[in-house]
Amino acid sequence: LRSVDVSKARAHPGVVAVFTAEDMGEDWQPGPPLVSPPSTVKGVTFHSRTQVPLAKGKVRHVGETIAVVIAESRYIAEDAVEDIVVDLDPLEVVSNIETALDPGAPLVHDDLSSNLAAHMIQSKGDYQAAKATADVVISRKIEIDRGAAGAMENRGIVADWDSKSQYLTVWDTTQAPIPIRNGLAARLGLSESQVRVIAPFIGGGFGPKMMMHYPEEMLIPWVSIQLGRAIKWIEDRRENFYATTQERRQVHEAEMLLTREGKILGISHTFLHDSGAYDPYGLTIPLNTESHVMGAYAVPNYFGELTVVFTNKILTTPVRGAGRPQGIFIVERLLDLAAKELDMDPVEIRKLNFIPPDDFPYERQIIDQAFSPLIFDSGNYQPVIEEAAGMIGFDQFVKEEQPRLRAEGKHVGIGIIPFVETTGVGPYEGARITIEPSGKINVATGVGTQGQGHFTAFAQVVAEQLGVDIKDVNLVTGDTSQFHWGTGTFASRGAVVAANAIHASASIVREKVLKLASKLLEAPEEELELEDGYVRVADIPRLSISLGDLAA
Repeated sequence: LRSVDVSKARAHPGVVAVFTAEDMGEDWQPGPPLVSPPSTVKGVTFHSRTQVPLAKGKVRHVGETIAVVIAESRYIAEDAVEDIVVDLDPLEVVSNIETALDPGAPLVHDDLSSNLAAHMIQSKGDYQAAKATADVVISRKIEIDRGAAGAMENRGIVADWDSKSQYLTVWDTTQAPIPIRNGLAARLGLSESQVRVIAPFIGGGFGPKMMMHYPEEMLIPWVSIQLGRAIKWIEDRRENFYATTQERRQVHEAEMLLTREGKILGISHTFLHDSGAYDPYGLTIPLNTESHVMGAYAVPNYFGELTVVFTNKILTTPVRGAGRPQGIFIVERLLDLAAKELDMDPVEIRKLNFIPPDDFPYERQIIDQAFSPLIFDSGNYQPVIEEAAGMIGFDQFVKEEQPRLRAEGKHVGIGIIPFVETTGVGPYEGARITIEPSGKINVATGVGTQGQGHFTAFAQVVAEQLGVDIKDVNLVTGDTSQFHWGTGTFASRGAVVAANAIHASASIVREKVLKLASKLLEAPEEELELEDGYVRVADIPRLSISLGDLAA
């Protein structure tokens, strides 16, 4: 990137301001790494490179932001963009992850000696010794390509800096409003109490809206502070395809060892993962893939080698499973191939290899994406797959329906795949519950919502604990001024972590209600019940007091 001439754009009628990286001064800094391997994890090579607010010196992927134009309307801004003159020298592109590490390959980051972002080897048992005794070896190269989440609604940010009160309000289509608040405060030199982030109802998140921070999430608030006025940016669909993070691209060399009876002796898994131009999530996705590649099965011997490379593409981040589906696909594809090779029923070969119920807790002897030992705490998988096979009529389809269809020239397949995944991840969420004199219940929690039904589920939890109608429970999510502490909405954790926090809070409120009502009604707590917004003496229903009166 030789130069960016914005003089003509600044003179465009209706343009308020134009900023480049040079205008940001010391505020121009790469974003913070989100997940870096702890120093306690040995044998890991990791090079952290994170996104910058505006490109400076080099553009590393299509869609990387070079300048920001502020105008009185979107139409004027887009017209003014055409007036910006960018002087770029074309560079060789790194787009193929299988050649990204070749000697002489062009570098995505010039301060590194290669495009290696991360490398890690994990193993258990003795894979090579097991291979020498295996009756069957199934090997495949499996490629999994990139994809975009394509949420119904794209990203959007509105920032409003009040210079008098020195207070920044940001509306952000993020899955993690509290971490965004914390990060913005740190990067903009503000205290957390000066920043309010609101995550409104979002038309889908799926992982990409969990990024911290996209260039726009830093830029729009920064511009609002510079200009002292509200600034809005809404991503269009075209921008979404090349500026919002994507998922997946991996190349796997996978191998499974089995006895002639179908018992798994070992799995070997060497794979490349495309991080794109930056890697703020560290090893989250590739480790998620690796920690699921042994499936729900007892695997005595394992060898895994992951290599993450930088390419000149938009970065990959968690999307719809965050690497887990890839690992499950690998092991289940190999098992299907093994069943075919051994002429075994696909369900039976899986039942044969499940972790036995008596072996729990079962430790994999590798680490997961949280850099913790991968331990399966409990399970009894055989009845689950038997019931699933019965529900879909698996045997009947394979033995009767499929041959009939095949005779008609119709190729119709059927598959059955069990999986166990890490979900409901921590570390924490919280909740605050208050009762108004009107009897209405206010609940606040830090998670945002993107269509998961939080408002119904969370209200049900509170209504059940406090004996009120669900309609009397008012829920606020994703507003840091209402609840300031939490992590975010991802990894199927809303019901597991946030709802449990809400339940715990409701239980505390219930205890307080019963204790106060006991004094006012002169009845033991154990004789009281909560129903229809009242606390009643169970045997004397006329002795009661409303929750609203207790709160008054």
